[in-house]
Amino acid sequence: MDNLAEVLQLFLSIDNFIAIALGVVIGVTVGSIPGLTATMAVALALPFTFSMQPVAAILLLVGIYKGGMYGGSITAILIRTPGSPASACTLLDGYPMAQQGHAKKALKTALFSSVIADFISNIALIFFAAYLAKIALNFGAPEFFWLICFSLTIIISLSSGSMVKGLLAAFMGIMLSLVGLDSVFGSQRFTFGNYNLMDSISFIPLLIGLFAIPEIMEFYRKKAMPHLKAKASGVGMTLVELKRCMKSIVRGSLIGVIIGAIPGTGATAAAFISYSEARRRSPNKENFGKGEVEGVAAAEAGNNGVAGATLIPLLSLGIPGDVITAIILGAFMVHGLTPGPIMFQENLSLIYALFLGIMLSSVILLVVGNAAIKYFSLIADIPKSILFPIVLMFCVYGAYAVNNTTFDIWVMLAFGVVGYVFNRTGIPAAPFLIGFILGPMFEDNLRRSLLIGNGDLSIFVRGPITWFFIVITFGSIALALYRFFQSRKEKTGSSPDNQSA
Repeated sequence: MDNLAEVLQLFLSIDNFIAIALGVVIGVTVGSIPGLTATMAVALALPFTFSMQPVAAILLLVGIYKGGMYGGSITAILIRTPGSPASACTLLDGYPMAQQGHAKKALKTALFSSVIADFISNIALIFFAAYLAKIALNFGAPEFFWLICFSLTIIISLSSGSMVKGLLAAFMGIMLSLVGLDSVFGSQRFTFGNYNLMDSISFIPLLIGLFAIPEIMEFYRKKAMPHLKAKASGVGMTLVELKRCMKSIVRGSLIGVIIGAIPGTGATAAAFISYSEARRRSPNKENFGKGEVEGVAAAEAGNNGVAGATLIPLLSLGIPGDVITAIILGAFMVHGLTPGPIMFQENLSLIYALFLGIMLSSVILLVVGNAAIKYFSLIADIPKSILFPIVLMFCVYGAYAVNNTTFDIWVMLAFGVVGYVFNRTGIPAAPFLIGFILGPMFEDNLRRSLLIGNGDLSIFVRGPITWFFIVITFGSIALALYRFFQSRKEKTGSSPDNQSA
């Protein structure tokens, strides 16, 4: 309260409001373009902040970050093309809803879930920054290893249609994640002498190819047949549906906060963990993947819950939580500020001015998001014969823009074929994507743990955090397998042959 006047003086500036609003608009726009990520937008915006005041500069970058997290869901829902990696989970139910004529409902669900999760994440940042940062500091390689093991149990719950196909897809994803240079010894693995593969397979071209290209191929294969059009009109999310999804939204937000507070994890993992937990606990679990509102809500709550939480280790400890906060750390340094405990002592008023701006960004996201739904949803009304060539152009540009190399375009096309084969054979793409994302993290923390313990396996049970994740990992596996075999038993028991008998 003693610094209230100084805080308000720092915050109540037209430049700050313009910076937040402009940042959110840029973030939503860039996030909705396939292949262009919030990371890219924040990096490109950084040089423009050098001449700005510190509060306005940081708020501009944070606004881009938060807008980009939501923006990726727009094209994921409308045209099955994730605008960002974290939106890959949203399309699992968002796109089927759009195909059923409920695009507006899916977009509204994504918006409300994003705003609520963002607000909860901001509250956690303000009130629990120091506490959550201390917990995050206790995570070493063994703790991360068991966290990743728990995350990998998602594969079982996402493979309910066919356990064998789901595990096969996950294994393929993990194997492909090993392509490149060995993280410990630097030796080449599965590169076949191609220097383009030494830095591993680029994630953005893979993501675009896996989800966007198969949809284009499927359209042209069925061009002579009537094609279902994703109507952007219709009703939005009702209050009853919002209440039904609230548990999943809050749970997903808290998962995002915890994941975001741990440096190096990321929004994509948080989205899939949140989605998996919502599916496990939902009475409509059989509808997940077919157009379930709760699935969209859980995915968006998970990835947006990370946005504010990644600033927790940055502000409290000076440790960036992900790539974007590493760029924001650079903005702090440019303006002569060093995040960490000393900053809370020397620049407390500036920190609270930032907190006010971050809270305001949730309100602005709601306003900008509503406008984005109104105008971006017109994409769904464009005839597919016109839309898909434009989408393909953006896909090629997005794949090329990652490393400015044509090799990534070929990677995108190759995984487009893989995605098409997956669709035709019923192999789920989600376990493949999870395996590819978590594979390197699993291997890296496994090997680091063994190096730290000099080969002694007791390193994996060294404390209460490891035991906590061990228990929930095996409990999750047991519960998922029980539900899987129980559903198989129920389907077998209700088959026509058994009924006639």
